[in-house]
Amino acid sequence: MNNKGLKIVLLLVCIVAITAIGIAQPPAGPPPGGGITGANTPPCWAPECVPIDGGLSFLLAAGALLGFKSLKGKK
Repeated sequence: MNNKGLKIVLLLVCIVAITAIGIAQPPAGPPPGGGITGANTPPCWAPECVPIDGGLSFLLAAGALLGFKSLKGKK
């Protein structure tokens, strides 16, 4: 194996090692927010505590418009 191939293999091993170390973190605590917490009830994982709908819709629409604009500009 030449020097360039050895550098690539070493780089890939380092990337995999760093990724494995990053994933090996302890789990986070309970999610922030209100909600009634009982013995078996997680604190506020219901849809009203996860505001994804509005922002995600706008993000998808903006991405679609940007893609359409870039495809139209290439013609």
